[in-house]
Amino acid sequence: MTKCVFLASTDANTERPKAAEAFLKFCEGTGAKPGFFKTVLKDPENCERVKTLAAKHGLAPRDLYGVSLQEAVGYLNSGRELALIEEVLARYSKIAGRFDCVLIEGADLVDVAAYALQGLDGKLAANLAAPVVLLSTAGACLAASGVRYYKSNHAEVISVVLAGDTTLEEAGAIDILKDVDVSVVKPADYASLPEGIHKKVAAFKPSVVTPKRFEFDLITRARSRKMRIVLPESDDDRILQAADDILRRDFADLVILGRADAVLARGKELGLANLEKAQLVDLKTAPFRKELVDKFFELRKSKGITPEQAEAQMNDRNWFGTMMVKTGKANGMVSGAAGTTADTIRPALSIIKTKPGCSIASSVFIMCMADRILIFGDCAINTNPNPQQLAEIAIISAQTAKAFGAEPRVAMLSYSTGSSGTGPDVEAVHAATKAALEAAEKLYPGLPLDGPMQFDAALDARTAKSKMPNSKVAGQATVLIFPSLNAGNIGYKAVQRTSGAVAIGPIIQGLNAPVNDLSRGCTVPDIINTVAITAVQAQAETGK
Repeated sequence: MTKCVFLASTDANTERPKAAEAFLKFCEGTGAKPGFFKTVLKDPENCERVKTLAAKHGLAPRDLYGVSLQEAVGYLNSGRELALIEEVLARYSKIAGRFDCVLIEGADLVDVAAYALQGLDGKLAANLAAPVVLLSTAGACLAASGVRYYKSNHAEVISVVLAGDTTLEEAGAIDILKDVDVSVVKPADYASLPEGIHKKVAAFKPSVVTPKRFEFDLITRARSRKMRIVLPESDDDRILQAADDILRRDFADLVILGRADAVLARGKELGLANLEKAQLVDLKTAPFRKELVDKFFELRKSKGITPEQAEAQMNDRNWFGTMMVKTGKANGMVSGAAGTTADTIRPALSIIKTKPGCSIASSVFIMCMADRILIFGDCAINTNPNPQQLAEIAIISAQTAKAFGAEPRVAMLSYSTGSSGTGPDVEAVHAATKAALEAAEKLYPGLPLDGPMQFDAALDARTAKSKMPNSKVAGQATVLIFPSLNAGNIGYKAVQRTSGAVAIGPIIQGLNAPVNDLSRGCTVPDIINTVAITAVQAQAETGK
């Protein structure tokens, strides 16, 4: 994976280009191939520096920056900051793979940029997962403010360089600067810096995952090997709007169930330009309808279904879509925007069924917090799982977490931590924890898993130190297993609504092929993310 570093400044006098040049030359001297990328470029047409660096690597100047200053101001003035971040991420990803390390610069601190782009550099550094090296000629106090600013935006500062009259003693007196490496150099003399910075960058492993970064990485994975996902609910405008965006970004092939003329007409009314790229299937006249009816009859005749009933069942769009997945005409399905969870899950449980070794299907929500990813389960399917089922949910949720980039540390939640409380509900979690640890020895060796524990003990280091000081999970859990559907559903909604977290799900686990449910209150971004999740699950299932 390409390493990167975000070179930032607190003031306009740091001569940041000199620091960038010193770092790039040092990297070249080590035999590495360094690259350069600017997030916001003031004057692309006349920036000789960018033109020279681009020509050196046989690239166009446009390859070396995210957006122009004019474009950035336009994004922000129209309230589209997330779209701006997405564009910068997309531009950066196109060149990152060409280099061993990329030096990233934020916007130059010219007057118009300093005012128009306030707050943007920190957000971009966090979303790029780039460690920050902060240059300052204005003293330790302003450098401390800079560190505070970047940290408030969840960016990770690894080094502060004071180029001026400030001493290390002055810097050491400021608490926030005690947590980062501080260097003092002569004004604009950066020759001695690159080696130390290079070592820090090489050793850096990002601990922050922003919601936009998670979504970007998810869609990039989905695009790497496109899957065919069926969307049964063409009469819902949110589905059509999401489908249009998915087709524009080209990360999945879509099958939309509905009359082609009706779907395209409604798409035109909504101003959508990409729906013709989807496979539009009228379930009543589909050329493969008879194949699905016959296959469904074969699968269900032992349950007493007749050929006539099989024919009628294929008029239900969720059953039709599920049969498309079963017969390989689609790799996965996403439904539920206009129906209940049962409407989506019942056909999947009847036709696709659970994987060998899975006694139940379960669900998780991926909770995208401001700076990390948490996995909550089960919040949508199993009402009152017994200890053995709760253990199974814990193990498969850990596997889901790993599949989507979160290092699993599993907390079995209860109203009691450790041995502090008693009662049937606590004892059930004790039993589930024991069963999960036994199962993990075979299915997930070395999995950190502990319980029972309260929610605060699972996530807050200070509380964990007090209540479970010897736990490898308490205070740093990433997978939280709720003891019941009641607790899980309340828990995820409480966190979502009070913290502003992005909740992706429910993601269904344990099926032989991915079928995922949408909330009836879902937004267009929710649908897009769920399709991307389903596509990545399908990649894992096909394994090719």
